[in-house]
Amino acid sequence: MTDTRPMKIEKEAAGIHELLARRWSPRAFSSRPVEAAKLAQLFEAARWAPSSFNAQPWSFIVATREDAEGFNRLLSALMDVNRQWAQQAPVLILAVAKLDYNHVARANRHAFYDVGQAVANLTVEATALDLRIHQMGGFDPNAARELFAIPAGYEPVAVLALGYNEAPMPEPSARTRKPLTDFVFSGKWGTAAAFVAENSN
Repeated sequence: MTDTRPMKIEKEAAGIHELLARRWSPRAFSSRPVEAAKLAQLFEAARWAPSSFNAQPWSFIVATREDAEGFNRLLSALMDVNRQWAQQAPVLILAVAKLDYNHVARANRHAFYDVGQAVANLTVEATALDLRIHQMGGFDPNAARELFAIPAGYEPVAVLALGYNEAPMPEPSARTRKPLTDFVFSGKWGTAAAFVAENSN
C-alpha cells in the first residue's frame, strides 16, 4: 500500500486544500515504475498552467529507469548530494524555459516564473495521484544542456525526481513556513496587510 502520510504541518495549514497540505518532497522512492498514462496526465496538468501572453515557455525532458541511458545521463548532471538519493527514483524530469517570446522579438522575463507555474500544476496533479516529487536546483545546467542538445535560447531550470513513496519511511519531521505577516504587505513594503495581521494569532 502506498505510504501517503504527509509531513507534519503547522496547524495554520489546516484550512488550505488537502492536496496542498499533503504535498511534500521525499528523498526515498519505491522502485515501482510510474504508469505511462499517469505520466501523460501530469504533463497535461502542466500544459494548462497560465503564462505571460500564453507563451507556454516550458519544455520537459523525461527520463525513466526503463531508458537507462537517458536516465543515467540526466542523473550525471545532478550534484553528488542529490545523485545519491535521486538514483532510486523511477523518473527524472528536466524542466526547461524558453527565454524569448514567439510573438515578438524580445526576452520573456516571466519565463522562469511561468515554468514554475507549470511545475506547480504538475506537482499538485502528482499529489492527487499519490505520486511524490522532489524538485532540485542542485544540478549543472551547462552539463544538462550538452547532454541533451538543448538549443540556444532555452535554459535548464530544475530537475524533478518523481515516483511512488512506498519505501519504509522514518517519522517525518515538522515542516515550517514563514508567517503571512512576514511576506504579505499592504500600503508599503514591510507593513503586514490588515487581513493577515488580524488573523495571525
